[in-house]
Amino acid sequence: MSDPKDNQLLASLPAAEWLRWQPELEAVVMPLGQVIYESGRTLSHVYFPTTAIVSLLYVMENGASAEIAVVGNEGVVGISLFMGGNSTPSRAVVQSAGNGFRLSARTMKTEFDLAGPVLHLLLRYTQALITQMAQTAVCNRHHSLDQQLCRWLLLSLDRLQGNDLVMTQELIANMLGVRREG
Repeated sequence: MSDPKDNQLLASLPAAEWLRWQPELEAVVMPLGQVIYESGRTLSHVYFPTTAIVSLLYVMENGASAEIAVVGNEGVVGISLFMGGNSTPSRAVVQSAGNGFRLSARTMKTEFDLAGPVLHLLLRYTQALITQMAQTAVCNRHHSLDQQLCRWLLLSLDRLQGNDLVMTQELIANMLGVRREG
């Protein structure tokens, strides 16, 4: 199992916050294709991947989806929880199997509401995630499918400790918002 501090956000916690969080963190295995949360559902936990990568997908009414962001060891899955909502309009799916840690919604909300270092750290991360979402939107609008695939592969590889990316063709098609041929 991973060390919680393999996640960059957890590693950035000041000592006092780390001491409060450490006993609350629960180690989790994150298998390929696992749905961490569904659109519109109440979030019970936030997840801090250490070796896994999670795709955030926007799901349309007809069931079609497209990736809007990727979260790995640099971040947290479930930002809507501390940004004022209990649910989210996106789906979170493990795109590369690995490990992580989760923290209960109650604990996360309590920490965020203290308005201390955790709030500032999470707001900075949220800004980085919004920037990634904007870049993804521009790429999806202005780049070829080959270029979109390259961007997606690079985002994924940036979040892995090695160079082995294990995923299915169906998962890649879902991330790119296209139908799998053949």
